[in-house]
Amino acid sequence: MQRDFRGLDFDWITIALFLLLVGFGWLNIMSASHTGEVVSYFDMSHPYGKQSIFIIFTFVLIILILALDAKFYERFASIIYILSMISLLGLFLFGKNVNGALGWYGIGGMTLQPSEFAKFATSLAVAKYISDLQTNMKTLKDQVKAAGIIALPAIIIVLQNDTGSALVYVAFFFVFYREGLQQIYLVVAVFLVLLAVLALKFNVVVAVLVAGLLIFGHHFFGQKKRPHIVQPIAILLLCLAVSFGIKYFYNNILQFHQKDRISLWLRLENDPQKLRELKQTILYNLHESEKAISSGGLTGKGFMQGTRTTGKFVPEQHTDYIFSTVGEEWGFLGSALLVILFVALLLRILYLAELQKSQFSRVYGYCVASILFFHFLINIGMVMGLIPTIGIPLPFFSYGGSALWAFTILLFIFIKLDSNRINEW
Repeated sequence: MQRDFRGLDFDWITIALFLLLVGFGWLNIMSASHTGEVVSYFDMSHPYGKQSIFIIFTFVLIILILALDAKFYERFASIIYILSMISLLGLFLFGKNVNGALGWYGIGGMTLQPSEFAKFATSLAVAKYISDLQTNMKTLKDQVKAAGIIALPAIIIVLQNDTGSALVYVAFFFVFYREGLQQIYLVVAVFLVLLAVLALKFNVVVAVLVAGLLIFGHHFFGQKKRPHIVQPIAILLLCLAVSFGIKYFYNNILQFHQKDRISLWLRLENDPQKLRELKQTILYNLHESEKAISSGGLTGKGFMQGTRTTGKFVPEQHTDYIFSTVGEEWGFLGSALLVILFVALLLRILYLAELQKSQFSRVYGYCVASILFFHFLINIGMVMGLIPTIGIPLPFFSYGGSALWAFTILLFIFIKLDSNRINEW
């Protein structure tokens, strides 16, 4: 029987890390969006005022999530997933186009982004599927069905021209790997990324030559019992076809802005004039972000004292580029603290996931950790110029109601599931 709400035990370490990230994020949103006027914490004309309202509603959500029976999330996982997919499809009829992506519902003077909420819905569906079948992800049938659960929302989001949000669904690969997916999939994934980079950076011939060296090296030296020579030759021919396919996809399928970002990342552009134009547009945000971060030094310039932040040199700094505010005003030490908080949260979630008595709770915990890790890695890597520009928020930190609420739901469902473990121990 469910105990009284006040008698439940929750993992307060996870909750404390969440509160620290939300609070620290709000301070940086205020700094990035403040324009010199007297601060009014709930002034809806400024992002920090709106974020204050979003945070208040966040605590309402937390109370609702923790008040529900933990079994509710497993029992209704499939229904939640179906409703989420309907909300995504509804965007084709009622969606609002923002920055070229059909990803928002306009509600009064606010917008709501269903793709953010689809992440926790998909996590519930994946956990439900794997736990119901008691599968270890070894059979091809189970792998295809599980992949279908995550592919459906990803495809819908891609069709709405929001590729960045769709890429997050790659994170579920880590969940499948934990649940028994064969290591060969990881090897193939890394190999394909290497093949794609070589084919684009150099050419198909170089990509196939490198692939051939790796394949035949593994064939002759990496196995005690070598298979027939036909197998590595067949794999090499497949690599040739994939390399041509990658080049074709890049040249003929990708949109211009996507090609430009990859081109800049891999330094593919040889035309000086075109390169200057790209740097003045796509790389402008990145360069200004890097300048802001580097100007912070060891300890930073101080809260609301960052010259590049207060001068609004970095466009949209309170959203995707919020980390640059941390770098300038809080310095290396503040940036390191933020990274430590995220790493601590991720490790805590993984630790709790391994303690779960039910497979559903464990799988869901890994889904939470994987999604947060992917967002954290991509956002900070993007701001620092380590990966191509992909517009996804920093969890609990970037400005935005949809992202904050969706990440909060994602995390606190797991906290609720974990509390069920504690109270039934």
